Amino acid sequence: MTISQRPAFWGKIIALIAAVFSATALLAKPASEESDHCYIEGLSDRLRCGYIIVNENPNEPNGQKINIHYAVIPAVKNIYPNQAFLAIAGGPGQSAIDNAPLFNNTFARIRETRDILLIDQRGTGRSNILKCPEDKSVSPLLMNEGNFDTIAETNKCLAAIDGDVTQYTSTAALKDFEAVRISLGYDKLHIYGISYGTRMAQLYMREYAEAIATVTLDGVVPMQQSVLAIGLAIDRAVDLLISECENLSRCQQQFPSLRKALATTEVELMLSPVKAQIFHPMTGQPTEFLLTHDKFLSVIRLALYSPTTRVLLPYAIHQAGEKNYQAVLGLYSLTMEGIDIAMGMHASVVCSEDIHRLSTDLSTELETSYMGRTMFTELSKVCSVWPSTKVDETFSAPISNNIPTLLLSGELDPATPPDWAILAMADMKNATHLVAPHAAHGVAMQSCANRLVAQLVDEGSTAELDGDCLKEERPRGFYLNANGVDIFTPPIEPPLQTNSEEQL
Repeated sequence: MTISQRPAFWGKIIALIAAVFSATALLAKPASEESDHCYIEGLSDRLRCGYIIVNENPNEPNGQKINIHYAVIPAVKNIYPNQAFLAIAGGPGQSAIDNAPLFNNTFARIRETRDILLIDQRGTGRSNILKCPEDKSVSPLLMNEGNFDTIAETNKCLAAIDGDVTQYTSTAALKDFEAVRISLGYDKLHIYGISYGTRMAQLYMREYAEAIATVTLDGVVPMQQSVLAIGLAIDRAVDLLISECENLSRCQQQFPSLRKALATTEVELMLSPVKAQIFHPMTGQPTEFLLTHDKFLSVIRLALYSPTTRVLLPYAIHQAGEKNYQAVLGLYSLTMEGIDIAMGMHASVVCSEDIHRLSTDLSTELETSYMGRTMFTELSKVCSVWPSTKVDETFSAPISNNIPTLLLSGELDPATPPDWAILAMADMKNATHLVAPHAAHGVAMQSCANRLVAQLVDEGSTAELDGDCLKEERPRGFYLNANGVDIFTPPIEPPLQTNSEEQL
């Protein structure tokens, strides 16, 4: 989207709640009935493309049909023609096909001998996307989230969507995935899910275990957990960031009052947004920037997802405490054109699978977290009008089987902390959990873990997986100033590893 096309209200919702897979989305030429090939920007290879036609509502065989699109990145040498590596995107609401270049680069070793299969989950990408209308009148630089009427905007979205939104759940999508596998003739899948995609992968393990050879869960969302608990994960990641700076002498000397700067800026922005004259980060032209409390916290949250932007946060927070918001603006400019999330599909999933699964204890904890409290408040309003059929308690049961499973966590992850993976593997009989000490969200994209995934796929076993390479990853130092001066090289810590049989 261009800046003027960014959907203002749903931009706010994305900044607050959209989970967690922040890859760069690239546009693909859609497949058609007349062609079984396509090209995607960022890939020179010709892909095998197509779609299957399914009932939107499986209980209404004469009702509306939708197309479920897929793309196959062909193996370099197809030694295993009856197997595929299924990569499931996150969100919920992201297109797997749009992220084909990222999956191709990350899993190049796997592609040497196996196809990579990408499916646009129903409600995303090309599969009858549930897209909310765009507000073209508001620049993201001047957007004031406090002026939006959540219920009114949600009703506008519902009115614009063509389809029964109650049918765009994870369980409905799972049947589509299995239908694509059967249609393409694959006997076995090696499944990789990232973030929300780990929920889809776990459901696949539960319902179609016989079709699965191995599973990798990267940034794990356990079945027992409502995604609204992400509010507490953000709090944890912010505390890790500030504590790390406080424990490193040069960072502490340069930014001696980081907690105070963060708290003071939050309080001031809660009382009143700040309007500043700035140079537009894209055009360089003089313009105005309205920094709101929501905008400030969303900048911090999204910057925590990547080690590349995380290292800029102490400087940005310190500068904000000095009433200089240029660094905050710089980070905001990286995401102000929006994150490609189909917000209608996002709402369909969260309203049916998560909003009602908050325990009393978790609800109480979220009340003490601004980000968590705001997420719950806004989502409650959305779900109060969004049609949904709530999942029952069986949905929350942990996965129990013997499928070789690798769980990956980033110690710095602001969305899916390592404890979530430990919870997910509670009943898994053949699982290994690795924690990358210097990774944030999406460990395979940030570390040597992609090689471990390839090893799992080749060997079909977790027995020989060794996470020692993760401790060789160099931590990124924080930056001293806007010129990018690295102020320290932290010591390298060994990765943490948990095996199924070692759990209490």
